[in-house]
Order: sequence, then C-alpha cells, then structure tokens
Amino acid sequence: MRVLHIGKYYAPQRGGIERHLQDLAEWFVAHGHGISALVHQPGGQWRTRHETRNGVDLRRVGCIAAPLYTPISPAFPWQLRQALVTQQPDLLHLHMPNPSCFAALASPRARALPWLVHWHADVSPDMPDWRVRAAYRMYRPFERAVLARASAIVVTSAAYAEASMALAPWKAKLHVVPLGIDAADSGPASSPGCPDWPSPAPLKLLGVGRLSHYKGHAVLLEAMARTPGSSLVLVGEGEESARLRALAARLQIEDRIRFVGAVDDSALQALYTAADLFVLPSLDRSEAFGLVLLEAMRAGLAIVASDIPGSGVGQVIEDGESGILVPPRDSQALALALQRASDASLRKRLGEAGRARWQARFTLEKSARAILELYRAVSDRDPRAAGQAR
Repeated sequence: MRVLHIGKYYAPQRGGIERHLQDLAEWFVAHGHGISALVHQPGGQWRTRHETRNGVDLRRVGCIAAPLYTPISPAFPWQLRQALVTQQPDLLHLHMPNPSCFAALASPRARALPWLVHWHADVSPDMPDWRVRAAYRMYRPFERAVLARASAIVVTSAAYAEASMALAPWKAKLHVVPLGIDAADSGPASSPGCPDWPSPAPLKLLGVGRLSHYKGHAVLLEAMARTPGSSLVLVGEGEESARLRALAARLQIEDRIRFVGAVDDSALQALYTAADLFVLPSLDRSEAFGLVLLEAMRAGLAIVASDIPGSGVGQVIEDGESGILVPPRDSQALALALQRASDASLRKRLGEAGRARWQARFTLEKSARAILELYRAVSDRDPRAAGQAR
C-alpha cells in the first residue's frame, strides 16, 4: 500500500508527534509498504529538501518562520501536488494539529483519496497565549472541514476522545489507537554524552520534554523545594528555559538541577537507565498522551505524573499499580508523591509493573497493526481509494 503522511516535522526534529510519525512510517516500510512524508524544515530554512531516510521518501518543505508553533511554508501546496503526482498514494494520513494539512482541502488530487486524520491533540481555546486563542478562531473552520472530509479519525485514548469538544460532532468516525514504541536498541548502560545528576541526593529525578508552560516544570521545581533529598536532570529546550532557571535560583535549588537541553538517543536511554524516578508534571490536556511515559515504562523506571482530566496520561498509568498519579498544578501533592517514591522497593514494584504494561498494551507493533487495519477498512469502503491494502 502507498501512504502519504502530512506532518509538521520529522526526525531529527524532536517531539512526540515527530517520533510517532517516524516510527510508524519506518514500521510500514519494513513490512513492504510504500511510505512518503511531507513535512517542514525548521523555521528559517527556506530550501526544500528531498531525501530518503530509512526507506521513507521524505520531502522537507522550506519554512520562512514558525510563529505560534505554526510553520509558514508558502511552497507547501505545490510540494503536496508534486508528492501526489510522483508517489501516487492510495490514501493520505494527516497528523494534526497542523495548518499545512489544510492544503489538501484545495487539492483535487488529494480530495480524490480517502483521508485518515491522526488527532494528536486539540488546540485548546484556553491557551494562556491570547495570540494562539485568536489564531484558533481563524483555524477552526478549516479544522472542521478536514474532519468532515476524513474517512476515519484516530485518537490516542478514549479519555481524550470523550473530552474533546473539537471531535464531538465526529464521534462515529473516531477510532482509539494508543501510541506505541518499539524495544530500545541494546547498548551500554552509560553513554559518553550522558550528563550526570548535579548532586549526590538519594532520589535522582528525570524530566524529559519541551520547556513549555503546559509541561508544568515550575510545579516540579516548587515540589523539589519541599523535597530536599532530590536532584533533577531536565532534558529539553523551549521558551520557558530562562524563567525556570530564575525560579530555581529564587527557590535556592539551582545546585540540585541540571538543565541539559537536547541530548542524543543513546544519552537519553542512559538517563532512563540511571534515574530513580521519572516525573511528568504537565498541567492540562495539551499533554494528550505522553509518549515519554512509554519510554520510561520500557526502561522499567518508576513514574510520577499528573492525573489530567480528559487526557490519556491516566489511561497509560494505573495509579498505585504502574505509577503514581497526582493532581495537576499541586506542588504539595507532587512533593508528597516524591517523598513516597523515596522507597526503593516501591519504585522497583512500580517500574516492573510499568514495563509489563508497556509490553502488553503500548508496543509499536500493536499500534501499527491497528493503523494498518484502519488503512484496509478505509480503502475497502471508500471508492476514492486507488488501491487495496495487502
């Protein structure tokens, strides 16, 4: 089967959506399908690049800038037409949110195909940035048009599907397919590029994610101020970096925190192996699933995470069984959970249960097989499909 993915970015750009798109595309290539992806260059890289990466035909469209998390790529409609002509896909797989997906609405070639929309997250109307709220009012009509046109819509958890106002009119099209990750490449337990924890505190915490407001890292720092036996390695970059460093200094805990920015995959895997506890303190449903939770579970690492209403986090983690869930935005509750997790025997039990849960429910094989079944169903029932899944 030939499938064209439309996404925001692709490896080496980092993020949960980018990671899942890459894993899914490479799984399908490995199973004999023809996969292509149309994505963006990082903001400021104007030149479009066409390459093959691990068997995936990849077009990175030049991007003038990316204000408000939105790539501006005037050449995207033209590059979509070129990809449709050269790749002759049987269907389109649209990863949203992503305004560039709207180019398919204006393309007769794209409209002649069935569409599968992969709904990774809502654009929340309650975003703290007023500019995002204003932009969403213009974005929403096009978003509705894509959802109306879609043959099927994939959402990553039942909780998110139930809570999403944007998806409410399309419940008959929704299919819950949790994200999944493959087994990690075997390698050394340490990496030359792996940072160490900044102090010999008995509880080594690990946080991984973009340094954005919704990730709740400020809440984690406030909880650490109440938990003197903890130290933190924080992996990621983003617009909140300076504010978080200033907060750490104000709380007088900067000597227990190491901001390491981006690290390579081998160093990240070594960090998961060396840490005592993984913490995901996100604030709201912008954290739709938390792919990093699966990475921690795969490593057998105990987890403390926010129990966000309407998010998939509470369906990935079973409170008290495969992790500890705490109310979002509550630094005191988070501090109490960190203190509870100072018990090594509890961490061992939670980590073992989390790894077993990943193996049972959240592998890449399970996720990709479910997507393949949807491809087949969409192709079989949609007369616009140019081919059949095998």
